[in-house]
Amino acid sequence: MFFRQLLHGDLGCASYVVADGGVGAVIDPKWEIEEYLQLAREHSFAIAHVLETHNHADHLSGRGRLAAATGATIYVPPQTGLDFPHKTLADGEAIEFGSVRIEALATPGHRPEHTAYLIYDRGRGEQPWALLSGDSLFVGDIARPDLAVEAAEGARALFSSLKRLLALPDHVQVFPGHVGGSLCGSAAMSQAPGSTIGYERRFNVLLGLTDEAQFVERATAGLAPQPPNFKRIVELNRGPLITSAAALDRLEPAEVAELLSAGATLIDGRAPADWAAAHVPGSLNVTIAGAAVGTRAAAAAEPAAPTVVTAASEADAERVARRLEAVGFRDLRGILAAGIDGWRRAGMALASIESVDPTALAQRLRARTVSLLDVRDREEWRAQHVPGSLHIPLVSLAARLGDVRAHIDGAPLAVGCGHGNRAALAASLLRRAGIERVILLRDGGIADLGRHGVKLVGEGSG
Repeated sequence: MFFRQLLHGDLGCASYVVADGGVGAVIDPKWEIEEYLQLAREHSFAIAHVLETHNHADHLSGRGRLAAATGATIYVPPQTGLDFPHKTLADGEAIEFGSVRIEALATPGHRPEHTAYLIYDRGRGEQPWALLSGDSLFVGDIARPDLAVEAAEGARALFSSLKRLLALPDHVQVFPGHVGGSLCGSAAMSQAPGSTIGYERRFNVLLGLTDEAQFVERATAGLAPQPPNFKRIVELNRGPLITSAAALDRLEPAEVAELLSAGATLIDGRAPADWAAAHVPGSLNVTIAGAAVGTRAAAAAEPAAPTVVTAASEADAERVARRLEAVGFRDLRGILAAGIDGWRRAGMALASIESVDPTALAQRLRARTVSLLDVRDREEWRAQHVPGSLHIPLVSLAARLGDVRAHIDGAPLAVGCGHGNRAALAASLLRRAGIERVILLRDGGIADLGRHGVKLVGEGSG
Protein backbone atom coordinates (compact mmCIF):
# COMPACT_ATOMS: atom_id res chain seq x y z
CA MET A 1 0.00 0.00 0.00
CA PHE A 2 1.22 3.48 -0.91
CA PHE A 3 0.54 6.23 1.62
CA ARG A 4 1.63 9.85 1.53
CA GLN A 5 0.84 12.94 3.58
CA LEU A 6 1.04 16.28 1.77
CA LEU A 7 1.18 19.52 3.76
CA HIS A 8 0.01 22.94 2.64
CA GLY A 9 2.30 25.08 4.76
CA ASP A 10 0.53 28.35 4.05
CA LEU A 11 -2.71 27.16 5.65
CA GLY A 12 -1.47 24.40 7.96
CA CYS A 13 -3.62 21.87 6.04
CA ALA A 14 -2.81 18.21 5.48
CA SER A 15 -4.11 15.96 2.71
CA TYR A 16 -3.48 12.31 2.00
CA VAL A 17 -2.94 9.91 -0.87
CA VAL A 18 -3.60 6.18 -0.50
CA ALA A 19 -3.05 3.74 -3.38
CA ASP A 20 -2.72 0.07 -4.18
CA GLY A 21 -3.24 -2.17 -7.21
CA GLY A 22 -2.94 0.73 -9.62
CA VAL A 23 -5.81 2.65 -7.98
CA GLY A 24 -5.51 5.68 -5.70
CA ALA A 25 -7.59 7.96 -3.51
CA VAL A 26 -6.97 11.54 -2.37
CA ILE A 27 -8.45 12.67 0.94
CA ASP A 28 -9.12 16.38 1.62
CA PRO A 29 -7.30 17.70 -1.46
CA LYS A 30 -5.80 21.17 -1.35
CA TRP A 31 -6.54 23.66 -4.12
CA GLU A 32 -3.31 23.09 -6.02
CA ILE A 33 -3.49 19.54 -7.40
CA GLU A 34 -0.20 19.18 -9.27
CA GLU A 35 1.48 17.17 -6.50
CA TYR A 36 -1.26 14.54 -6.56
CA LEU A 37 -1.01 14.14 -10.32
CA GLN A 38 2.78 13.86 -10.11
CA LEU A 39 2.59 11.18 -7.41
CA ALA A 40 0.13 9.20 -9.54
CA ARG A 41 2.48 9.33 -12.51
CA GLU A 42 5.57 8.44 -10.47
CA HIS A 43 3.94 5.50 -8.69
CA SER A 44 1.79 4.24 -11.56
CA PHE A 45 -1.72 4.54 -10.16
CA ALA A 46 -4.88 6.24 -11.34
CA ILE A 47 -6.67 8.63 -8.99
CA ALA A 48 -10.14 7.10 -8.95
CA HIS A 49 -11.52 8.42 -5.66
CA VAL A 50 -11.57 11.81 -3.94
CA LEU A 51 -12.87 11.89 -0.36
CA GLU A 52 -13.68 14.82 1.91
CA THR A 53 -13.94 14.69 5.70
CA HIS A 54 -16.24 17.73 5.72
CA ASN A 55 -17.16 20.92 3.94
CA HIS A 56 -14.06 23.01 4.51
CA ALA A 57 -14.21 26.55 5.85
CA ASP A 58 -10.56 27.57 5.57
CA HIS A 59 -9.61 26.59 2.02
CA LEU A 60 -11.10 25.93 -1.36
CA SER A 61 -11.11 22.21 -2.08
CA GLY A 62 -9.21 20.88 -5.10
CA ARG A 63 -11.77 18.11 -5.61
CA GLY A 64 -13.31 19.76 -8.67
CA ARG A 65 -9.95 20.19 -10.36
CA LEU A 66 -8.97 16.59 -9.52
CA ALA A 67 -12.26 15.21 -10.82
CA ALA A 68 -11.86 17.18 -14.04
CA ALA A 69 -8.25 16.02 -14.48
CA THR A 70 -8.74 12.35 -13.60
CA GLY A 71 -12.42 11.46 -13.82
CA ALA A 72 -12.36 10.50 -10.13
CA THR A 73 -15.57 9.99 -8.16
CA ILE A 74 -16.10 12.44 -5.29
CA TYR A 75 -17.24 11.04 -1.93
CA VAL A 76 -18.53 13.25 0.87
CA PRO A 77 -20.33 12.69 4.19
CA PRO A 78 -24.13 12.78 4.00
CA GLN A 79 -25.27 16.40 3.99
CA THR A 80 -27.70 18.71 2.24
CA GLY A 81 -27.25 21.69 -0.04
CA LEU A 82 -24.45 20.35 -2.23
CA ASP A 83 -24.51 21.34 -5.91
CA PHE A 84 -22.11 18.91 -7.61
CA PRO A 85 -22.07 15.23 -8.63
CA HIS A 86 -21.01 13.07 -5.70
CA LYS A 87 -21.54 9.89 -3.74
CA THR A 88 -21.95 9.76 0.02
CA LEU A 89 -20.12 7.63 2.55
CA ALA A 90 -22.23 7.25 5.68
CA ASP A 91 -20.97 5.94 9.00
CA GLY A 92 -19.59 2.41 8.53
CA GLU A 93 -19.66 2.50 4.73
CA ALA A 94 -16.41 1.97 2.86
CA ILE A 95 -14.64 1.93 -0.49
CA GLU A 96 -12.09 -0.76 -1.31
CA PHE A 97 -9.32 -1.17 -3.88
CA GLY A 98 -6.30 -3.45 -3.86
CA SER A 99 -5.49 -4.19 -0.22
CA VAL A 100 -6.99 -0.87 0.91
CA ARG A 101 -10.26 -0.33 2.74
CA ILE A 102 -11.31 3.23 3.62
CA GLU A 103 -14.17 3.21 6.12
CA ALA A 104 -16.24 6.22 7.17
CA LEU A 105 -16.46 7.05 10.88
CA ALA A 106 -18.98 9.80 11.68
CA THR A 107 -17.36 12.37 14.00
CA PRO A 108 -19.57 15.48 14.18
CA GLY A 109 -18.43 18.48 16.17
CA HIS A 110 -16.26 20.71 14.02
CA ARG A 111 -19.13 20.51 11.56
CA PRO A 112 -22.30 18.39 11.82
CA GLU A 113 -21.37 16.30 8.77
CA HIS A 114 -17.75 15.72 9.78
CA THR A 115 -16.49 12.21 9.06
CA ALA A 116 -13.09 10.68 9.79
CA TYR A 117 -11.75 7.75 7.78
CA LEU A 118 -10.20 4.50 9.02
CA ILE A 119 -7.52 3.09 6.74
CA TYR A 120 -7.12 -0.69 6.58
CA ASP A 121 -4.13 -2.32 4.90
CA ARG A 122 -5.52 -5.84 4.52
CA GLY A 123 -2.20 -7.08 3.23
CA ARG A 124 -0.91 -6.61 6.77
CA GLY A 125 -3.94 -7.40 8.88
CA GLU A 126 -7.65 -6.94 9.44
CA GLN A 127 -7.45 -4.18 12.07
CA PRO A 128 -7.41 -0.50 11.10
CA TRP A 129 -3.90 0.81 10.56
CA ALA A 130 -4.53 4.55 10.53
CA LEU A 131 -7.15 7.17 11.27
CA LEU A 132 -7.44 10.18 8.98
CA SER A 133 -9.02 12.31 11.67
CA GLY A 134 -9.73 15.41 9.58
CA ASP A 135 -10.87 18.26 11.82
CA SER A 136 -11.84 16.21 14.86
CA LEU A 137 -8.63 15.14 16.59
CA PHE A 138 -5.34 16.95 16.07
CA VAL A 139 -1.92 16.19 17.48
CA GLY A 140 -2.09 17.69 20.98
CA ASP A 141 -5.38 19.45 20.29
CA ILE A 142 -8.97 19.11 19.15
CA ALA A 143 -10.95 20.97 16.52
CA ARG A 144 -12.70 24.23 17.23
CA PRO A 145 -16.47 23.71 17.50
CA ASP A 146 -17.82 27.11 16.46
CA LEU A 147 -17.59 27.36 12.66
CA ALA A 148 -20.90 25.73 11.75
CA VAL A 149 -23.09 25.75 14.87
CA GLU A 150 -23.17 27.45 18.26
CA ALA A 151 -19.90 26.67 20.05
CA ALA A 152 -21.37 24.71 22.98
CA GLU A 153 -23.50 22.59 20.65
CA GLY A 154 -20.48 21.77 18.52
CA ALA A 155 -18.40 20.97 21.61
CA ARG A 156 -21.00 18.53 22.93
CA ALA A 157 -21.03 16.70 19.60
CA LEU A 158 -17.25 16.68 19.55
CA PHE A 159 -17.14 15.20 23.07
CA SER A 160 -19.14 12.20 21.86
CA SER A 161 -17.10 11.88 18.68
CA LEU A 162 -13.81 11.82 20.55
CA LYS A 163 -15.14 9.01 22.72
CA ARG A 164 -15.60 7.00 19.51
CA LEU A 165 -12.02 7.69 18.51
CA LEU A 166 -10.69 6.74 21.94
CA ALA A 167 -12.35 3.34 21.53
CA LEU A 168 -9.85 2.56 18.77
CA PRO A 169 -6.76 0.49 19.60
CA ASP A 170 -3.69 2.35 20.84
CA HIS A 171 -1.61 1.28 17.81
CA VAL A 172 -3.80 3.17 15.31
CA GLN A 173 -1.83 5.97 13.68
CA VAL A 174 -3.49 9.40 13.75
CA PHE A 175 -3.07 11.66 10.74
CA PRO A 176 -4.98 14.95 11.18
CA GLY A 177 -6.38 17.40 8.67
CA HIS A 178 -4.23 20.21 10.08
CA VAL A 179 -0.91 20.83 11.77
CA GLY A 180 0.14 23.80 13.89
CA GLY A 181 -0.65 27.16 12.31
CA SER A 182 -4.18 26.34 11.21
CA LEU A 183 -7.12 28.47 12.36
CA CYS A 184 -9.22 25.30 12.83
CA GLY A 185 -7.63 24.52 16.20
CA SER A 186 -5.81 26.35 18.98
CA ALA A 187 -2.24 27.27 19.80
CA ALA A 188 -1.89 23.84 21.42
CA MET A 189 -1.92 22.13 18.02
CA SER A 190 1.44 20.47 17.35
CA GLN A 191 3.52 20.87 14.22
CA ALA A 192 4.08 17.09 14.31
CA PRO A 193 2.60 15.42 11.20
CA GLY A 194 1.01 12.54 13.10
CA SER A 195 0.57 10.65 16.33
CA THR A 196 -1.18 7.53 17.64
CA ILE A 197 -4.41 6.96 19.52
CA GLY A 198 -2.39 5.71 22.48
CA TYR A 199 -0.15 8.76 22.61
CA GLU A 200 -3.05 11.18 22.31
CA ARG A 201 -4.97 9.25 24.95
CA ARG A 202 -2.07 9.78 27.35
CA PHE A 203 -0.88 13.29 26.53
CA ASN A 204 -3.71 15.24 24.84
CA VAL A 205 -5.11 17.22 27.78
CA LEU A 206 -8.63 17.67 26.44
CA LEU A 207 -8.99 13.96 25.73
CA GLY A 208 -8.46 13.33 29.44
CA LEU A 209 -11.61 15.22 30.40
CA THR A 210 -14.37 12.75 31.19
CA ASP A 211 -17.03 15.24 32.30
CA GLU A 212 -18.97 16.66 29.36
CA ALA A 213 -19.69 20.03 30.99
CA GLN A 214 -16.03 20.53 31.85
CA PHE A 215 -15.02 19.54 28.32
CA VAL A 216 -17.47 21.98 26.77
CA GLU A 217 -16.22 24.78 28.99
CA ARG A 218 -12.59 24.12 28.06
CA ALA A 219 -13.29 23.58 24.35
CA THR A 220 -15.20 26.86 24.02
CA ALA A 221 -12.96 29.06 26.19
CA GLY A 222 -10.69 31.56 24.49
CA LEU A 223 -11.63 30.69 20.92
CA ALA A 224 -9.69 32.71 18.39
CA PRO A 225 -11.58 35.01 16.01
CA GLN A 226 -13.25 33.02 13.27
CA PRO A 227 -11.24 32.83 10.06
CA PRO A 228 -11.89 35.72 7.68
CA ASN A 229 -13.97 34.81 4.67
CA PHE A 230 -14.89 31.38 6.03
CA LYS A 231 -18.59 31.66 5.13
CA ARG A 232 -17.71 32.45 1.51
CA ILE A 233 -15.35 29.46 1.37
CA VAL A 234 -18.02 27.15 2.77
CA GLU A 235 -20.49 28.28 0.10
CA LEU A 236 -17.92 27.91 -2.69
CA ASN A 237 -17.20 24.39 -1.48
CA ARG A 238 -20.91 23.53 -1.60
CA GLY A 239 -20.71 23.86 -5.36
CA PRO A 240 -21.00 24.02 -8.26
CA LEU A 241 -17.59 22.40 -8.69
CA ILE A 242 -14.73 24.71 -9.55
CA THR A 243 -12.73 22.73 -12.08
CA SER A 244 -9.96 25.08 -13.19
CA ALA A 245 -7.58 27.68 -11.83
CA ALA A 246 -7.62 31.28 -12.98
CA ALA A 247 -5.53 32.27 -15.99
CA LEU A 248 -2.95 34.71 -14.65
CA ASP A 249 -2.36 37.16 -17.48
CA ARG A 250 0.62 39.51 -17.43
CA LEU A 251 -0.90 42.99 -17.31
CA GLU A 252 0.84 46.17 -18.41
CA PRO A 253 0.96 49.05 -15.91
CA ALA A 254 -1.66 51.03 -17.82
CA GLU A 255 -4.05 48.06 -17.67
CA VAL A 256 -3.48 47.68 -13.94
CA ALA A 257 -4.00 51.40 -13.36
CA GLU A 258 -7.32 51.21 -15.19
CA LEU A 259 -8.43 48.24 -13.10
CA LEU A 260 -7.43 50.00 -9.87
CA SER A 261 -9.33 53.14 -10.80
CA ALA A 262 -12.40 50.95 -11.35
CA GLY A 263 -12.12 49.48 -7.83
CA ALA A 264 -9.79 46.50 -8.15
CA THR A 265 -7.37 45.59 -5.34
CA LEU A 266 -3.62 45.23 -5.84
CA ILE A 267 -1.96 42.69 -3.53
CA ASP A 268 1.80 43.24 -3.19
CA GLY A 269 3.69 40.14 -2.02
CA ARG A 270 7.11 41.75 -1.47
CA ALA A 271 8.94 42.04 1.84
CA PRO A 272 7.50 44.73 4.16
CA ALA A 273 10.57 46.99 3.96
CA ASP A 274 10.52 46.89 0.15
CA TRP A 275 6.82 47.70 0.05
CA ALA A 276 7.31 50.59 2.49
CA ALA A 277 10.10 52.06 0.37
CA ALA A 278 8.07 52.18 -2.84
CA HIS A 279 4.67 50.82 -3.75
CA VAL A 280 1.64 51.39 -5.94
CA PRO A 281 -0.66 53.78 -4.05
CA GLY A 282 -3.49 51.88 -2.36
CA SER A 283 -1.84 48.48 -2.67
CA LEU A 284 -2.04 46.00 0.21
CA ASN A 285 1.18 44.40 1.38
CA VAL A 286 0.69 40.66 1.93
CA THR A 287 4.25 39.42 1.91
CA ILE A 288 4.87 35.91 0.64
CA ALA A 289 7.32 35.46 3.51
CA GLY A 290 5.79 33.36 6.29
CA ALA A 291 2.57 31.38 6.38
CA ALA A 292 -1.09 32.36 6.06
CA VAL A 293 -0.68 34.54 2.96
CA GLY A 294 -4.24 33.91 1.82
CA THR A 295 -5.73 34.23 5.29
CA ARG A 296 -3.93 37.52 5.92
CA ALA A 297 -5.15 38.88 2.60
CA ALA A 298 -8.75 37.89 3.35
CA ALA A 299 -8.57 39.86 6.60
CA ALA A 300 -8.03 43.09 4.67
CA ALA A 301 -9.26 42.65 1.11
CA GLU A 302 -12.63 41.72 -0.37
CA PRO A 303 -12.16 38.26 -1.96
CA ALA A 304 -15.06 38.82 -4.36
CA ALA A 305 -13.48 41.99 -5.78
CA PRO A 306 -11.29 42.06 -8.90
CA THR A 307 -7.70 41.46 -7.76
CA VAL A 308 -4.27 42.02 -9.31
CA VAL A 309 -1.03 40.68 -7.83
CA THR A 310 2.58 41.80 -7.82
CA ALA A 311 5.67 40.59 -5.96
CA ALA A 312 9.46 40.62 -6.12
CA SER A 313 9.28 38.40 -9.22
CA GLU A 314 6.55 37.18 -11.51
CA ALA A 315 7.08 33.65 -10.16
CA ASP A 316 6.50 34.93 -6.61
CA ALA A 317 3.44 36.83 -7.82
CA GLU A 318 1.98 33.64 -9.24
CA ARG A 319 2.60 31.84 -5.93
CA VAL A 320 0.81 34.62 -4.07
CA ALA A 321 -2.08 34.47 -6.53
CA ARG A 322 -2.55 30.73 -6.03
CA ARG A 323 -2.59 31.20 -2.27
CA LEU A 324 -5.26 33.85 -2.69
CA GLU A 325 -7.23 31.55 -4.94
CA ALA A 326 -7.07 28.82 -2.29
CA VAL A 327 -9.06 31.01 0.13
CA GLY A 328 -11.72 32.11 -2.31
CA PHE A 329 -10.28 34.97 -4.35
CA ARG A 330 -12.04 34.01 -7.58
CA ASP A 331 -11.69 37.21 -9.62
CA LEU A 332 -7.93 37.24 -10.18
CA ARG A 333 -7.33 39.50 -13.17
CA GLY A 334 -3.60 38.86 -13.49
CA ILE A 335 -0.08 39.86 -12.52
CA LEU A 336 1.59 43.27 -12.88
CA ALA A 337 4.10 42.71 -15.67
CA ALA A 338 7.67 43.41 -14.50
CA GLY A 339 6.40 44.32 -11.05
CA ILE A 340 7.21 47.62 -9.37
CA ASP A 341 10.14 48.20 -11.72
CA GLY A 342 7.75 48.01 -14.67
CA TRP A 343 5.35 50.38 -12.92
CA ARG A 344 8.21 52.82 -12.28
CA ARG A 345 9.50 52.64 -15.88
CA ALA A 346 6.00 53.41 -17.13
CA GLY A 347 6.13 56.69 -15.20
CA MET A 348 3.33 55.74 -12.82
CA ALA A 349 3.08 57.34 -9.38
CA LEU A 350 4.66 55.55 -6.43
CA ALA A 351 4.03 55.99 -2.73
CA SER A 352 6.11 55.21 0.35
CA ILE A 353 5.82 55.18 4.11
CA GLU A 354 8.35 55.46 6.88
CA SER A 355 9.56 52.17 8.35
CA VAL A 356 11.69 51.78 11.47
CA ASP A 357 13.32 48.97 13.40
CA PRO A 358 12.57 48.29 17.11
CA THR A 359 15.51 50.41 18.29
CA ALA A 360 14.30 53.51 16.47
CA LEU A 361 10.66 53.03 17.43
CA ALA A 362 11.59 52.51 21.09
CA GLN A 363 13.36 55.87 21.12
CA ARG A 364 10.28 57.61 19.73
CA LEU A 365 7.91 55.83 22.09
CA ARG A 366 10.03 56.87 25.06
CA ALA A 367 10.00 60.44 23.74
CA ARG A 368 6.19 60.21 23.28
CA THR A 369 6.38 61.41 19.68
CA VAL A 370 4.38 58.51 18.25
CA SER A 371 1.36 56.44 19.25
CA LEU A 372 1.22 52.69 18.74
CA LEU A 373 -1.28 50.31 17.15
CA ASP A 374 -0.72 46.65 18.06
CA VAL A 375 -2.34 44.25 15.55
CA ARG A 376 -1.34 40.96 17.18
CA ASP A 377 -3.84 38.36 18.32
CA ARG A 378 -5.57 38.47 21.70
CA GLU A 379 -3.32 35.94 23.44
CA GLU A 380 -0.16 37.72 22.28
CA TRP A 381 -1.54 40.99 23.64
CA ARG A 382 -2.46 39.42 26.95
CA ALA A 383 1.07 38.06 27.37
CA GLN A 384 2.73 41.46 26.98
CA HIS A 385 2.01 44.82 25.39
CA VAL A 386 2.96 48.48 25.58
CA PRO A 387 0.74 50.36 28.07
CA GLY A 388 -1.49 52.87 26.34
CA SER A 389 -1.16 51.27 22.93
CA LEU A 390 -4.29 50.58 20.88
CA HIS A 391 -4.94 46.86 20.38
CA ILE A 392 -6.94 45.77 17.33
CA PRO A 393 -6.17 42.29 15.94
CA LEU A 394 -5.48 42.32 12.22
CA VAL A 395 -8.56 40.21 11.53
CA SER A 396 -10.74 43.00 13.02
CA LEU A 397 -8.92 46.05 11.69
CA ALA A 398 -10.90 46.63 8.50
CA ALA A 399 -14.12 46.87 10.55
CA ARG A 400 -12.60 49.16 13.19
CA LEU A 401 -10.96 51.94 11.21
CA GLY A 402 -13.14 54.40 13.12
CA ASP A 403 -11.47 53.31 16.37
CA VAL A 404 -8.07 53.97 14.81
CA ARG A 405 -9.07 57.46 13.72
CA ALA A 406 -10.42 58.20 17.20
CA HIS A 407 -7.12 57.07 18.76
CA ILE A 408 -4.92 59.31 16.62
CA ASP A 409 -3.95 62.38 18.64
CA GLY A 410 -1.91 64.31 16.10
CA ALA A 411 1.23 62.20 16.39
CA PRO A 412 2.21 59.64 13.75
CA LEU A 413 0.80 56.16 14.27
CA ALA A 414 3.29 53.30 14.43
CA VAL A 415 1.98 49.82 13.63
CA GLY A 416 3.54 46.69 15.12
CA CYS A 417 2.94 42.96 15.42
CA GLY A 418 5.13 39.94 16.18
CA HIS A 419 7.64 40.13 13.33
CA GLY A 420 6.39 42.71 10.82
CA ASN A 421 4.26 40.81 8.32
CA ARG A 422 0.87 41.56 9.87
CA ALA A 423 1.94 45.12 10.68
CA ALA A 424 2.81 45.74 7.04
CA LEU A 425 -0.61 44.61 5.90
CA ALA A 426 -2.23 46.72 8.62
CA ALA A 427 -0.19 49.77 7.64
CA SER A 428 -1.12 49.33 3.99
CA LEU A 429 -4.79 48.97 4.93
CA LEU A 430 -4.64 52.20 6.95
CA ARG A 431 -2.99 54.08 4.10
CA ARG A 432 -5.56 52.75 1.66
CA ALA A 433 -8.24 54.08 4.02
CA GLY A 434 -6.70 57.57 3.90
CA ILE A 435 -4.81 57.54 7.21
CA GLU A 436 -1.57 59.18 6.13
CA ARG A 437 0.85 59.46 9.05
CA VAL A 438 1.63 55.77 9.45
CA ILE A 439 4.96 54.23 10.48
CA LEU A 440 5.74 50.54 9.99
CA LEU A 441 7.63 48.59 12.64
CA ARG A 442 9.76 46.22 10.56
CA ASP A 443 12.52 43.69 11.28
CA GLY A 444 11.02 42.89 14.65
CA GLY A 445 7.96 43.17 16.80
CA ILE A 446 6.36 44.39 20.00
CA ALA A 447 8.37 42.02 22.21
CA ASP A 448 11.61 43.50 20.86
CA LEU A 449 10.67 46.94 22.16
CA GLY A 450 11.15 45.70 25.72
CA ARG A 451 14.84 45.12 25.02
CA HIS A 452 15.19 48.80 24.15
CA GLY A 453 13.77 50.42 27.24
CA VAL A 454 10.04 50.33 26.51
CA LYS A 455 7.88 49.05 29.35
CA LEU A 456 5.84 45.94 28.54
CA VAL A 457 3.02 44.65 30.72
CA GLY A 458 0.84 41.56 30.69
CA GLU A 459 -2.88 41.41 31.29
CA GLY A 460 -3.53 42.02 34.97
CA SER A 461 -0.11 43.53 35.64
CA GLY A 462 0.65 47.15 36.27
